[in-house]
Amino acid sequence: VQLQASGGGWVQSGGSLRLSCAASGNPFSAYAVAWFRQAPGMEREFVAAIRRGSVITSNDDSVKGRFTISRDNGKNTAYLQMKNLKPEDTAVYYCAADRTVITSTMRDSRAYNYWGQGTEVTVSS
Repeated sequence: VQLQASGGGWVQSGGSLRLSCAASGNPFSAYAVAWFRQAPGMEREFVAAIRRGSVITSNDDSVKGRFTISRDNGKNTAYLQMKNLKPEDTAVYYCAADRTVITSTMRDSRAYNYWGQGTEVTVSS
């Protein structure tokens, strides 16, 4: 499967963005999809994942309640809705997918073999 992430950009603190991850290949519904982010000089961190009926969001309090992952299998697309953005959300956001991910590995970047190119999000204060 090939993934194309989009929707990033510049936004002021408190604003919203919706990232999209368009996938080629079928059946998209069989893939778990996750979003990770990597800020400059930092390690890549898990943001959220969705697998069939399961949705997992980062336990990081800075993300909880503000980011929502969803998917539209008919459009072969997953989304990350981000609201009330903060400067610390500035990062490159990557979507990832794999068919072999299980619930216990949804937060682990090593569980995903397919990655999009990343979309950059910049939040100004």
